[in-house]
Amino acid sequence: MLTIRDSGTTLCDQLTRRDWLRIGGLGALGLSLPALLNARAQASPMARSGSFGKAKACILIGLTGGPPQHETWDPKPDAPVEIRGPFRPIASSLPGLQVCELMPRLAAQAHHFAVLRAASTRDNAHSSSGYYMMTGVPHVPPNVENARAAAPNNWPSVAALVNKVKSRPGGMPASVVIPEHIWNDGNIPWPGQDAGFLGRSADPWLIHCDPSAPNAPIPAIAMPDEMTPLRFDARRGLLDQVNRHFETLDRSTATANYGGQFTQALDMMRASNIRRAFDISQEPASMRDRYGRNRYSQSIMLARRLVEAGISLVQINWTRMGPNLPNQGGWDTHNQNALSLRTHLMPLMDQVCSALIEDLAARGLLDETLVVWMGEFGRTPRHNANGGRDHWGPVFSLAMAGGGVRAGVVHGSSDRDGAYPREGTVLPQDLTATIFHLLGIDPDTEVRDPLGRPIAVSRGEVIRQIV
Repeated sequence: MLTIRDSGTTLCDQLTRRDWLRIGGLGALGLSLPALLNARAQASPMARSGSFGKAKACILIGLTGGPPQHETWDPKPDAPVEIRGPFRPIASSLPGLQVCELMPRLAAQAHHFAVLRAASTRDNAHSSSGYYMMTGVPHVPPNVENARAAAPNNWPSVAALVNKVKSRPGGMPASVVIPEHIWNDGNIPWPGQDAGFLGRSADPWLIHCDPSAPNAPIPAIAMPDEMTPLRFDARRGLLDQVNRHFETLDRSTATANYGGQFTQALDMMRASNIRRAFDISQEPASMRDRYGRNRYSQSIMLARRLVEAGISLVQINWTRMGPNLPNQGGWDTHNQNALSLRTHLMPLMDQVCSALIEDLAARGLLDETLVVWMGEFGRTPRHNANGGRDHWGPVFSLAMAGGGVRAGVVHGSSDRDGAYPREGTVLPQDLTATIFHLLGIDPDTEVRDPLGRPIAVSRGEVIRQIV
């Protein structure tokens, strides 16, 4: 039958074939397997730290377009008005941390967060900087807009790598992306959103949906009204019979990948816990109101329900709010930055992100659920002639909470204008290494490239200051 074809990178005792070859060579020098294991443990102290594997799940809040560092986590009240903008900083629940006045609810939740004020991609293009943030590998070359997914820029996304190395019972996907893919004008998808060289079988499960719509079905997993469980099982049995007739044929990789994805789709349709998770009508009206009655906010509430159902990683991509709003209602605020932030962007973001933290904490899930607040870059220190801020990759802010993150930490700083890192620079590969570490995936875990060569899932260093 059609199945997912996967090649493991370790033996049952978690040693790679490379390790076994080393054991054979080291034996001649009087070293043994215990000595090698001890050396590996000493070489990877972070894998033995208390934060390793603390997160059972991760929720990636993607603010596509690039939220401004000045009007979020890194206000510059002493800078000239053309840099600081019209908004004031306010005190937060974390002593010493000031944030923009447009995020009062998150300010009250700041004690749960580690704020990183010196993230950097050094890339000013949505597509290539976004690729770097989602994969932890810089795009070659940088600063390329409308970049396409092709070698050498086909590194798998964090969501795909989690889907590859964290298997789920019954073939369930470990990673889900909602409510749509990320795209530039013209529906040009960014690179770095799929499994890249790992192949389609490792793709995170992308589900286009609008959870805010009343009684909206989820097309990827919805069972047709006329399809009874008995009829579904009969059709699945017929498919199994057809598959068996083709067992002797040489099936292509594409066919095998299709089989794996089809099996995942069937498993999701049959998994009652997943179908219940998508039924957000079961949520109290007051909870839905607290998150916000819009596509993005309800998607974040759905993410909480999905991690409760056992999904390891859920990524929520920002959705544009409409052509009648400045910058189409997205974070790419080249025009009317202050108006966009005040009227729709910041109120929505502040409401839903604070609701998620409150909700997870109230359910006792925050300690085991990693929440990552991120965009693909920041905005320019100075406003342009249209009252907007343009693309800026040299420095921007990230925030992380729960799941093994040290709460109440501010790591790194930008210069007086919020233009460049001053100390504590964090690169995307360090973010990916930290996410993997907290999810219980050693960043040195190996996957295989198309030539069968072992490659570590992350090239970065765990950010020790925040775990």
